[in-house]
Amino acid sequence: MRRTVTIANQKGGVGKTTTAVNLAASLAAGEHRTLLVDLDPQGNAGSALGVARDEVEGSVYDVLLDGRAVPEVVRRTELRFLDLLPASRHLVGAEIELAGSERRESRLREALATAGDYEHVIIDCPPSLGLLTLNGLAASDGVIVPLQCEYFALEGLADILRTVELVKGSLNPALEVDGILLTMFGQNNLASQVAEDIRRHFAGRVFETVIPRNVRLSESQSHGKPILLYDVASKGCQSYLAFAREVSRREASRERSDA
Repeated sequence: MRRTVTIANQKGGVGKTTTAVNLAASLAAGEHRTLLVDLDPQGNAGSALGVARDEVEGSVYDVLLDGRAVPEVVRRTELRFLDLLPASRHLVGAEIELAGSERRESRLREALATAGDYEHVIIDCPPSLGLLTLNGLAASDGVIVPLQCEYFALEGLADILRTVELVKGSLNPALEVDGILLTMFGQNNLASQVAEDIRRHFAGRVFETVIPRNVRLSESQSHGKPILLYDVASKGCQSYLAFAREVSRREASRERSDA
C-alpha cells in the first residue's frame, strides 16, 4: 500500500530538501519503488539528483496547472527504484495562478491518484505555508518536520503544526504528523540541550534517529547525487539509512495496527 509523506517546515535552512532527497534515495536503495516530488520552485531536490530545474521539459507545474498526467513528466534517476517529478522555473508563479483556480488545494492529490505503482511518495515543499505546501499536505498521509537543533527552531515548529491541524480539519482528515526529525546536530552543549527540550515537549513525536552536521551531505548535493551514491560510509549517509529504516518500521507497525 502506498504511503505519501510531505517533508515540510516553513523555516528555511533546516535540512528539509536534504531530508526529502536522502530519505527517498534510502527507501529506493531498499528496493521500494519511490517517487520524489519537487514542489519547491527553487528545484533543489531535482538538482540534488542531477536534474537541473531550467532544463526539464515537463514538470510538476504542468501537472498542477495544465492537467498533465504524472507518468508523462516523471524522470528516472541513477537509482533503479527512484523516480523524480521535477520542478521547473514556471513553478515560481504557480501560487498566483492557482489562487483563482477550482480545487486549488487538491490538484496534486488528484494527480498522484494515477501516478503509478509506487510504495512511497516523498514530497519536498517550499519553505512557506502557501498553496504549494497546502497541495503537498492535502495529498499526504503523513508529515515529517525536519528541525534544526537551535532555540529559534521551535517558533517555526509551532506554525507548521498549526497548519497541519487546519489542513486535517478542512482538506485532509487522514493527515498525521509522522514525527519530528532532528537535523544538523552538532556535538555541543547547546544542541544537546535543545534536543532534550524538544523530546520532552513533544514526547513520542520525535524520531530516534538524529542527523548530524556533515560536510559530505552538502558536497553530495553539489555533485548532483544523493549521499549514498556519493559517500556511503559517511556519517550523513549512515544516519539517513537509519532514518529510512525507522520510517519503514513505523509504517509496518501502523499497518499491523490497522489490520
